[in-house]
Amino acid sequence: MARIEEKVRSLVSADAEMRDVIETVLERAEDGEIAWIDVREDLTSGQWGRLIEQGILVDGENGFELADADATREALEDDGSDADAGSSVDFDDEDVEDSSWSIYDKAAALFTVGLFLGYSQKPIRDVIGGTMNIVLAPVESMLPFYAVVMLLALVTGLYSTLLQANLMDMDKMGKYQQRMKDIQERRKEAKEAGDDEALDAIQEEQMEAMGDQMGMFKEQFRPMVWIMFLTIPVFLWMYWGVGIGANADPVFQLEQLVLPIVGPKAWTDGVVGPIQAWIVWYFLCSMGFTQIIRKGLNISTTPSAS
Repeated sequence: MARIEEKVRSLVSADAEMRDVIETVLERAEDGEIAWIDVREDLTSGQWGRLIEQGILVDGENGFELADADATREALEDDGSDADAGSSVDFDDEDVEDSSWSIYDKAAALFTVGLFLGYSQKPIRDVIGGTMNIVLAPVESMLPFYAVVMLLALVTGLYSTLLQANLMDMDKMGKYQQRMKDIQERRKEAKEAGDDEALDAIQEEQMEAMGDQMGMFKEQFRPMVWIMFLTIPVFLWMYWGVGIGANADPVFQLEQLVLPIVGPKAWTDGVVGPIQAWIVWYFLCSMGFTQIIRKGLNISTTPSAS
C-alpha cells in the first residue's frame, strides 16, 4: 500500500524518534495485533496516537493491528537507505547554525565591499594599483604582459579552488540538496496517491527546509568573499596598468594581444560586446588553469549527495 509507505516515511522525516517507535510496534505485534499495554513503557501516548491518527494502526479484533506490516517495514528500510545519502533525517538545525560566519569572514566581506569602489574611483585604484605594483613590478619587467596575466590567472585559480574546497562543506551542501530532492519525490508520490494528510505534512517540512536556504547561501558565499578579497586587488592592478577608466593612462608599454580565433587586438579593444581583450584573455587563462588544478589535485567544488 503506497499510502502507508508514504505515511511512515512522512512521520520518520518529521520526527526521527518515530523510526524507533514504529520498529517497536513491528516487533511487539503478535499475529498482526498489538495493544497499548504492550508498548506503553516504550512509547508515549502521543506517539501511539499519531500512529492511529495516520492510519498506520487500525482497529483489530482484540486491539489494534498494522494496516500493512509489509509496507510499513519496507518504508523503514527505504528511509534508512536514503538517510545515508543525506536525507532530511540527517539534516538538522545544527547543520545550518554551523554555517555562521566568523568575525574574520565578516571583516573580509566589509573590506571587499570597500575594494569595489576602486573600479569607479581613480584615487582608490591608483593607491591599490601602486601598492600591488611593488610586488608585481619585478615580474612585469621580466615577462611580457600577457604572460604576467597568465601567471596571475594561475595563482588566482589555485587559491580560489583551495578556498572553495576548504571553506565550503560539500557534504553539508549535498545533504541539503538531497533533502530537497527527497521532499520533492515524496510530495509527488503523495500527490499521485491522493494522500492529503501526507501532503500537508510534507508541505510543513518543505517550509522548514526553505528556511535553511539562508544558511546554505551563507555556506556558498563564504569562500567567494575571500576569493574576491584576494582577487579584486589583482584586477585593480590590471585596471591601473592597462589604463582602464576615466582619465586613466596605461602605466605599462603594451604590445597587441593575439587572441585565439579573434586575432590581434589592443588590450582595451572590445572583443565580446563591451568586454575588452584584457579581461577575455584573463578569463580564458583562468578557466583553463582552474580545470587543470582541480583535475590535478582531485578537488571537486560541486556538492555531492553520494
